[in-house]
Amino acid sequence: MHDTLRKLMVTAAPTMAFVAVAASDATAHFQMIYTPEVTLEEPSQLNFKLIFTHPFANGHTMDMGAPEAFFAIHKGKRIDLKDRLKPLNWKGAENEGKAYEAEIEIKRNGDYIFVLEPAPYYEESEDIYIQQITKSFLNKGGIPTGWNEPVGLITEIVPLNKPYNVYAGSTFSGVLLSDGKPVAGAEIEIEYIAAPPDMQANAFPPQSTVRPPASALVVITDANGTFTFGIPKAGFWGFAALDVGPDNEHDGKKMSQDAVIWVHATELR
Repeated sequence: MHDTLRKLMVTAAPTMAFVAVAASDATAHFQMIYTPEVTLEEPSQLNFKLIFTHPFANGHTMDMGAPEAFFAIHKGKRIDLKDRLKPLNWKGAENEGKAYEAEIEIKRNGDYIFVLEPAPYYEESEDIYIQQITKSFLNKGGIPTGWNEPVGLITEIVPLNKPYNVYAGSTFSGVLLSDGKPVAGAEIEIEYIAAPPDMQANAFPPQSTVRPPASALVVITDANGTFTFGIPKAGFWGFAALDVGPDNEHDGKKMSQDAVIWVHATELR
């Protein structure tokens, strides 16, 4: 899937542009930072799973190397979490892969922006490395404190909607940055966690809860680096901007440096 998308040449498109790219595999590599609850009222001890997989179809899980960085931003302060990481084996429908988990205590009110800078992953079928710099969000107490601010990554997606407070049937918008500047005409691939992870078993359920689309879901950033996508269903949605980071080589081979963001949608009741 990545091979098809990375070879597609894009110049510019409206913010609301939406295309489906035909491919034999409708889902792509997606780095996850997952914990089930992203809006908290009380102090909580949370378990996070870091998995590199194909969540829409419960597909092949890739082996993660030791992450280069794992941290959270809370009220402008960086909290290093790398020493909390513990390795595990994650089970999917097709195989098991090396992943990580962390126990993290959330005490104070406000936004928490979690950032993972994974080790580059070698994709043998394409003879390239992939590094997906990933963000996820959590809020405690209903008090916003910086969810819409860049955190200074070499490439990142900055949300324009509260990423933990999106409703199914509404839209999500973001701005793609590389070296702090908006990226026009970039492909944003979209994934859905169709089978909620079993946190105790370290596994996805045997089958997805929805049938994956026959082709990839993609939006294109406009001239200002902005994109918008209609959220059709509650749950966790991931957005990955492919090959947009400034570092394009690793260990003598091509590297696709991607920006990933996860958002959570709920039903309006």
